[in-house]
Amino acid sequence: MIKLERVSKIYNNNGVLTTGLHNINLELEKNEIVAIVGESGSGKSTLLNVLTKMDSFDEGEYYYKGNETSYFDVNDMDNFRKDKVGFIFQNYNIIDSYTVLENVMLPFIIKGENKKDAKIKAKELINKVGLNNRIKNKGTELSGGEKQRCVIARALASDCEILACDEPTGNLDKQSGDQIIRFMKETNRLFGQTYIIVTHNKEIADYTDREITIDDGEIINDIDLLDVRENEVIK
Repeated sequence: MIKLERVSKIYNNNGVLTTGLHNINLELEKNEIVAIVGESGSGKSTLLNVLTKMDSFDEGEYYYKGNETSYFDVNDMDNFRKDKVGFIFQNYNIIDSYTVLENVMLPFIIKGENKKDAKIKAKELINKVGLNNRIKNKGTELSGGEKQRCVIARALASDCEILACDEPTGNLDKQSGDQIIRFMKETNRLFGQTYIIVTHNKEIADYTDREITIDDGEIINDIDLLDVRENEVIK
């Protein structure tokens, strides 16, 4: 679905050039759950930003479903994010003054749905993420795990093909974080989006299909975890 060929990202800070990404070759398939891991400053977030069109790139080519995207201008990138990408962040980005229902209704309203239809569709998603008993609660009344479930439902409401997750368990304790990652795996199987999860927590890889390690702007490891687990079962 996504293919990067020799993609590089270079930052110019007052004439000082810094390489954010260097010669990245990468293919991501539909329905994959991919973890991008590495130390702070390794280029994880830069790679995520390029993959989701939050940021441009300077060299190489980015193909989406076989189509080149290097010609994209700011409007093209905005439209790509609006139509193709849902975002799940460490700090949730939930609207605290809105109820769970109102938060999940937002993407439908933005796309022009009438409120009646938006409410019906939002309730279906809220039920699927297990927040029916909190549907009338405002963001300020939710736990961290509940907020993240609400954000996942809101991202799914945007009918995106890619879910970009930047440290999605960073503000959660281990138990809640594990629950959210398992839940994300369940929603991936149910809805079929491609999940791209940036994290410094290597344990998250236990729940993903693939682990990509990046260091100093370069991919140094790309492991098919499904294949690894299958071989372990065979052994």
